[in-house]
Amino acid sequence: MKVGVALSGGGIRGIAHAGVLQALKNNGIHIDIIGGSSSGSMIASLYAMGYSPEEIYMLFRKNAKKIIGANTSPIISGIQSFINRGNPTINGFRNGKSIEEVYDMLAKEKKIYKINQISMPLVIPTVDIMESKEYVFTNNIPEEEQDTNQYITDVSVGKAVRASSSFPAVFNLCNISKHAFMDGGALDNIPVLEVKKQGADRILAVKFDSDKIDEYSNMMDIVMKTIDIMGTKIAEKGLEESDYVLNVYTDKVGLLDINKLDKCFEYGYEAVIKNLDNIKQILK
Repeated sequence: MKVGVALSGGGIRGIAHAGVLQALKNNGIHIDIIGGSSSGSMIASLYAMGYSPEEIYMLFRKNAKKIIGANTSPIISGIQSFINRGNPTINGFRNGKSIEEVYDMLAKEKKIYKINQISMPLVIPTVDIMESKEYVFTNNIPEEEQDTNQYITDVSVGKAVRASSSFPAVFNLCNISKHAFMDGGALDNIPVLEVKKQGADRILAVKFDSDKIDEYSNMMDIVMKTIDIMGTKIAEKGLEESDYVLNVYTDKVGLLDINKLDKCFEYGYEAVIKNLDNIKQILK
């Protein structure tokens, strides 16, 4: 039986996925296929290339500031100004090149240069904003999809992760050939169906619980709540096809709150432990 895992987007909370993978590993649950959108693609790609959950966690701690920027407050205030002005520009506050550079460097460490050189089945959704169409970066085009142009295999790991992680207003669009790609979570926030197409017999979907909004909530709390509502709604069909949905609560961690990386890892690990008996019953 092949076990697949589909990881949702969610900004810096994505490091919680490494905690999930660590807990699964510690409890003898082997993963055969993996996929992720946006920040989920950051974790999924590293895992598929052979990095352990512990290594992924340490790599995130080491490279988070380079990927996102040492000081995220200008981004947050910039987003607020963007909302207030109604500025129609499609440029973000970061160009995203640092994501590509870091991931190409980490891929090179494993002697991998393009996504089709990865052995473990991997899927990374993205969206072409010009076509309003989902594309999938993968190392294995499903048999039933051989005649479609939805799948892209000839691309660097860094470019694929950058495209899937290009969250609107924060990062610029990622241009590849004729495409202008944006965050994969816009159309496929938890790629359960794509993981299933790769031959998974059992699928664990991992998503983030929404925080409650009250009179003390700030603009970023509202942004994160909106992202969670949209992401869950978009993923409804996929979630129905999964065998188990693991909800990870991250206690009001902001989109780019790199100071809470450690806590997010713990939240992911704890979520698996709390649901371990049910997960084992379904996946083993």
